[in-house]
Amino acid sequence: MKKLIINANRNGYSPDQCGQTMTVAELIAYLEQFDEEAQVFLSHDNGYTYGSITERDFIDECEDEEEDEPSIEIPVYSEEPGEDGSHEVVGYRREYV
Repeated sequence: MKKLIINANRNGYSPDQCGQTMTVAELIAYLEQFDEEAQVFLSHDNGYTYGSITERDFIDECEDEEEDEPSIEIPVYSEEPGEDGSHEVVGYRREYV
């Protein structure tokens, strides 16, 4: 099966520090050139480690939302452990308390 590798860049500690990034529309348009059956992976540290993408990995953070309810962000870890046995943080989910 074909694979599409996305070189994941870590260029900030928050989205505000990352600079220019693609919009959803730009990403969808760009992905149209690839085989729609290809598996998608993220490459980290110049191919030293890799990660998968699932529906659970997407977090919709709208700046317009008012946070009336107190909430916390809970890390979401990779399903498969790395070579050292640890699981990589692949995203966050918000829990309202």
